[in-house]
Amino acid sequence: MSKANLLERRSVVSALLEGRKDAVVVGGLGASTYDIAAAGDHDRNFYLWGAMGGAVMIGLGVALAQPALPVIVITGDGEMLMGMGSLATVGLQQPKNLSIIVLDNEVYGETGGQASHTGANTDLVGVAKSCGISDAHALSTMGEIGAFAKTMQDTSKGPRFASIKIDAANLERVLANRDGTFIVNRIRGALGFDPI
Repeated sequence: MSKANLLERRSVVSALLEGRKDAVVVGGLGASTYDIAAAGDHDRNFYLWGAMGGAVMIGLGVALAQPALPVIVITGDGEMLMGMGSLATVGLQQPKNLSIIVLDNEVYGETGGQASHTGANTDLVGVAKSCGISDAHALSTMGEIGAFAKTMQDTSKGPRFASIKIDAANLERVLANRDGTFIVNRIRGALGFDPI
């Protein structure tokens, strides 16, 4: 896909979450969390403000603990590169209810926009497949994103992985509550657990 035809990140995330129902959504560090909040704050959103590289592992933990619920991880290429080993664990565990989406703008947006490896020689879809995630795809149109979004509700055929090339626009930050205790207790309550 040419740089001129990259998808707009907020439109992508809105389309992915439009029919989310009761899914738990884990947002990676930085822009992906802002995009999730911009699509609409939700009691089952779990925002990771400063845990770079941890989104997929947290999503995996939730997916294993709540196998009847769809779990969606939305993160960026920089964070996925930092936590690439998590894909091997997902491939080993094979959680049927887990969907991982990487918003790939080919830059480390949170540290100044330096070029990331995905703009050069790193193929995250290939990495996911080699780790045992057979349902792994590069999505490049809103139609493909809409079709993928429908599969995220299926808790019997995962895990699934999608890499989506997006533009590198620096958008206004949409901030949900940043208090860690509030976020943890809110999602615990939404899942039927007592606060900590």
